[in-house]
Amino acid sequence: MGTILLAGGAEFGGEMASPDRRALDLAGGLSARISIIPAAAAPDDNHRRTGENGVRWFRSLGATAVRALPLIDRVSAEDPDVVRDLHQSTFIYIPGGFPRYLEQTLTGSAGWAAIIEAYRNGAVVAGASAGAMVLCSHYFDPDSGEVHQGLGLVPNTCFLPHHDVFGHKWVPRLAALLPTTITLIGVDEETAILSGTASGKWEVHGKGEATIYHASTTERHTDGAVFLLPGQSGSIRL
Repeated sequence: MGTILLAGGAEFGGEMASPDRRALDLAGGLSARISIIPAAAAPDDNHRRTGENGVRWFRSLGATAVRALPLIDRVSAEDPDVVRDLHQSTFIYIPGGFPRYLEQTLTGSAGWAAIIEAYRNGAVVAGASAGAMVLCSHYFDPDSGEVHQGLGLVPNTCFLPHHDVFGHKWVPRLAALLPTTITLIGVDEETAILSGTASGKWEVHGKGEATIYHASTTERHTDGAVFLLPGQSGSIRL
């Protein structure tokens, strides 16, 4: 398996250099084949800018093979050229936007199957804000106020982005809506957690905190901390 990066928001900014450089190292260094999927930003026609920001950011870190893929809807999620590029990627980054639209775009698509295959072959799969939300087994749609089934790359979890700004306000509602077996992962802006250590633990990178809510316990972890997520067993949606 590869590595998972879950970022709390404010991706492609200066304070995200630490987690993104760590992810680059794990993906093969500055020559890593980076693909950015801006689909979550498509509903408000912001996908071009999002993709361009991602390309500019990773090039500023020294990456030499980065591009924004034209995966913005269900049709393009089935495009053979897009699927081929995802198969060949060693670092796939899914930025923020609209989580429900993103999940419906990817679920059951050839593009998502290619992402899973790349991950199983050792690629880094990263999500920020809405991108991180849908990678978990459950996600909260703030537009509808409902909880939906995510893509399940991180089993038995629900991600709270922008935790220091507003994500922490979702905790009481999600605690009531979700089974007690689900772990809530709150990550601050300009902060990310990465899996992939030999022991199955997660690392914190960035200026904020990762807050883990499980059952009646709350854990807070800062930059450099290494921790385990409870309940990491389950299946990925294809």
